[in-house]
Amino acid sequence: MVSIKNKLTLQKFLDLPTGDINYEFVNGYAIPKVSPKYFHSTLQSALLLLIHTWCKGKGRVVSEWAIVLKRQGEDWIPVPDLTYISYQRLPKSWKRNEACPIAPELVIEIISPGQTSRQFADKTTDYFKAGVSRVWVVDPEALSIEVFSINSTSQIYIDTMPIIDTFLPSLELTVKEVFEEAGLI
Repeated sequence: MVSIKNKLTLQKFLDLPTGDINYEFVNGYAIPKVSPKYFHSTLQSALLLLIHTWCKGKGRVVSEWAIVLKRQGEDWIPVPDLTYISYQRLPKSWKRNEACPIAPELVIEIISPGQTSRQFADKTTDYFKAGVSRVWVVDPEALSIEVFSINSTSQIYIDTMPIIDTFLPSLELTVKEVFEEAGLI
């Protein structure tokens, strides 16, 4: 297990061995991610499947992929539950076993027990300042998806409301479809 008490350089963080725990790099420290539970895992799988089907030929959607960004002038490596990045931003020919080197169009975070939507609202500000175009926060308890835009607005989607996003043209998805695919409704 990694000691989270010692400050690390970006390179030392990137060189850490992989293990059973995922870490994010925040303010020079390796911070363990919350261990996903059933709702989180099934929603992550459902969204991965649904977005993967849509993005064929357009880009890649990846679960638990670290992204190299800057936060408040310091190196920051968040590990969103899902990341979508188009081939325009990161060419299809890019194939390296490393963290995502540039800001993606979309990150999706799923709220786990003990986390709050407010924590993620604050994190979205950091994502936008780092160049991410959209952030979705999925709330398993509220059966909702909140879509945050770079202009500090957000829209909460529920039930059969279609999620319409100019950054994800032709994506046809509703919250109900996501939660049904996850087997939660």
